Amino acid sequence: MARTGRPREFDRDKAIDAATALFWAQGYEPTSLAQLKSCMGNISPASFYAAFGSKEALFREVVQHYLATYGQVMAPLWDESLPPREAIEQTLRGSARMQAARTHPTGCLVVSGASNCSPENEPVQALLAAERQRTRAGIKACVERAIARNELKASPSTDVLPDILATFFHGMTCEARDGMTVDTLNVAITSLLTLWDINTVKPPKNRQKNTEHTRAKL
Repeated sequence: MARTGRPREFDRDKAIDAATALFWAQGYEPTSLAQLKSCMGNISPASFYAAFGSKEALFREVVQHYLATYGQVMAPLWDESLPPREAIEQTLRGSARMQAARTHPTGCLVVSGASNCSPENEPVQALLAAERQRTRAGIKACVERAIARNELKASPSTDVLPDILATFFHGMTCEARDGMTVDTLNVAITSLLTLWDINTVKPPKNRQKNTEHTRAKL
């Protein structure tokens, strides 16, 4: 009977989890191959390259793993069954809770995982930049959907609202890493969302009166 080859000497899923935590905590460039092999179960160089090919290939797999797990806090942005404001709020609060948790590295891997890379690692930096741009696009889509549904005014204020929300979202990583708690982040989110609320389209007076009359009858 033909041999099918030796089984891997490590649990691949656990190895990816360990690499995710290390890249998340330290970033791409500061993380060495020796550190990776050690945290992934002291795997041999041969096993590492056979399983992952290279440090960059491993990082790309880690990013996909992160997006499919911790990164799911972003999912409301693309859920069109949610009202746009609710989608934004769920995303911000869910991300704040995730980023400030102490059960894993703080902050967001997509924001801080590959900053200030040397020229040879620009493709890694570009990978995360593209993910951040996807977040910006999701936020902008929510604002545009709210305008199209006549929930937000079309104005210079709402033109810049996606940029304000995205800047706050990406800035949470720095604050979470500096020790800001989820409670404090949530207070800031509540204040931030007043920028949405002051640009909400007010219902016509007759519709408002009808609503008040209906409430009084209930």
